[in-house]
Amino acid sequence: MSDNTKTARTLTGRVISNKMDHTVTVLVERQVQHALLGKILRRSTKLHAHDDTGANEGDLVRIAECRPLSKTKHHRVVEIITRAKV
Repeated sequence: MSDNTKTARTLTGRVISNKMDHTVTVLVERQVQHALLGKILRRSTKLHAHDDTGANEGDLVRIAECRPLSKTKHHRVVEIITRAKV
C-alpha cells in the first residue's frame, strides 16, 4: 500500500539572526561546480524559518519545508544540531 504522507525537504544551515519573534534567518550554503572551468564555488541562500526551539545566532540547525507561514517564511526549525560557543 502506498502511504500518502510526503517527507518534507530538509536543509542544514547556520542561524545568522534571531531578532524577530519566533523567526530565525538561516544561511544555507552549498557547493556547485562551474560549468566551464570546473572550479568548485560556494553559493549561499538566506531563508526565514519558524522557530519554537529557541535557536540563537551561530547555532547549526536543521530546517524543513512547510506551508507558507508568511510572505517570506516557508520553513520551520526541526532541531538544533549544535549550539554556538558563547
